[in-house]
Amino acid sequence: MVLSGFAIDSVNYFNDSFIKWAIFGGLIALGVFLVILAIGIYIYFAFAWMKIAKKLKYKNPWFAWIPVLNIAMILQLGGFHWAWTFLILIPLFGWIALFVLVIIATWRIFEKRKYPGWFSLSLIIPKVGFILYLIAIGFVAWQDKERGKKR
Repeated sequence: MVLSGFAIDSVNYFNDSFIKWAIFGGLIALGVFLVILAIGIYIYFAFAWMKIAKKLKYKNPWFAWIPVLNIAMILQLGGFHWAWTFLILIPLFGWIALFVLVIIATWRIFEKRKYPGWFSLSLIIPKVGFILYLIAIGFVAWQDKERGKKR
């Protein structure tokens, strides 16, 4: 009797331990996937903004790869002074003001590239806005739009 009770307890321990390790392994895999996804989105974002900067003849398009300099570059391409980037140092209100400036700058950049400026408003749409924004900067970066010309 004691032996069978020991066998049942060891099986239950094995199942509980296996479930805990499976959950832990799943969380690790999810974390690795999210990190790889974030790196991929960042690379796409940097390539797109570097291409936009080159098409608008910005002197340092490689700024798109550096985290705070890419905001300064977007502001400069949109007609603002780069120093507005320092708003990032003011929690909440500075971030909101900088976000509004980036949207306005992006609006102006899209219009310079002959795309509708309201594409920049995709950032404020809940849930799907970021994906729409990535699609919009992809169009602006890699597709040349000709207006008023017949083919």
